[in-house]
Amino acid sequence: LVIGSETLSRISDPHDRDSMIYSDGAGAVVLSAVESETPVGILSHVTRTDALEHAYLLRMAGSYNPEDKRNVYLKMNGRKLYEYALKTVPAAIKMAIDKSGLPITHIERILIHQANEKMDDAIVNRLYELYGITERPEFSMPMTISWLGNNSVATLPILYDLIVHKEVDNHRLNPGDHFAFASVGAGMHVNAMVYRVPE
Repeated sequence: LVIGSETLSRISDPHDRDSMIYSDGAGAVVLSAVESETPVGILSHVTRTDALEHAYLLRMAGSYNPEDKRNVYLKMNGRKLYEYALKTVPAAIKMAIDKSGLPITHIERILIHQANEKMDDAIVNRLYELYGITERPEFSMPMTISWLGNNSVATLPILYDLIVHKEVDNHRLNPGDHFAFASVGAGMHVNAMVYRVPE
């Protein structure tokens, strides 16, 4: 049982515009082994940690309201975090895809942590550029941040569940489909995984 749960409303500074997209959410998934002639489920994964140099891109600090001297809130160095994500996440996804032995053209969807749509779009574009592809498939990256916000570690299980239950327009996962998960977060940590939907 893998659970992703956040209550970011408890640590969001109402005087910080970077906090405006934070939301609460939870998702869980049960992983189990199955016998299959063709490999299914998790085909490959890659993890990366850069805690020494980038530990404080996300940190706890005081409010931007000078009258609030008692509470601490989640703060981020948005520009540096954006640069870090663009440098590391596409490379990690590519490593996971290459490790799976699949060409990128076999990856139907990229399910990426819903932190910032502009950043996610740039990450996926850069991934395809690493393969020499200048135009990515139209429906390669489902997004929910515009209506669910950024609920941190819960974004991927929620996104997956919504796609499975056909609640994200133009995005379906069919038996035999391949897709990639990718996340980036505090630490800084990056994760990427290639998955094949069981038949």
